Amino acid sequence: MNKLVVISAPSGAGKTSIVHYLLNAIPRLSFSVSACSRKKRENETNGKDYYFLTVDEFKNKICKGDFLEWEEVYENQFYGTLKSEIESIWKKGKIVIFDIDVEGGLNIKKLYPKNCLSIFIMPPSIDSLNERLNSRGSESADSLTIRLNNAEKEISRNNEFDNVILNDDLDIACQEAKKIITNFITN
Repeated sequence: MNKLVVISAPSGAGKTSIVHYLLNAIPRLSFSVSACSRKKRENETNGKDYYFLTVDEFKNKICKGDFLEWEEVYENQFYGTLKSEIESIWKKGKIVIFDIDVEGGLNIKKLYPKNCLSIFIMPPSIDSLNERLNSRGSESADSLTIRLNNAEKEISRNNEFDNVILNDDLDIACQEAKKIITNFITN
């Protein structure tokens, strides 16, 4: 059976750090690179962190049915999972791992209820999210406000996931995620 692991959290909760750890710790996992229409950050690489598309390219792929799931997170800022990405990973005999927002993660869980493990990374507090997002230096005041408002809504949906991991200590959160995923893979 082809398996999928969804790691979701509000922006700034540490899901990307945890996914990077898991990719090194569990060789059977393969990262699903999402597509997005936002601007590339300085430290990001096209095809590794995201497939960076223009808004028009993204909308064209929506029309062609190229996405497993997609959403418009902010105005003209689309994120989605390309069907071809999942199929490519499964052909290699690997397990797909997603670093994905809450709505996208729940959409994937609905599409694959029997072979998808969903994990929600819970931030210690909204204040800690604010600090983490501010330290990135990539957010305007407006986008920071939007992300924090979205975070409260996303946190309220944590009970829809198979597991919730509190990330108040990154090492402990990584170990907990590894244990849960290893158990899922072997069963």
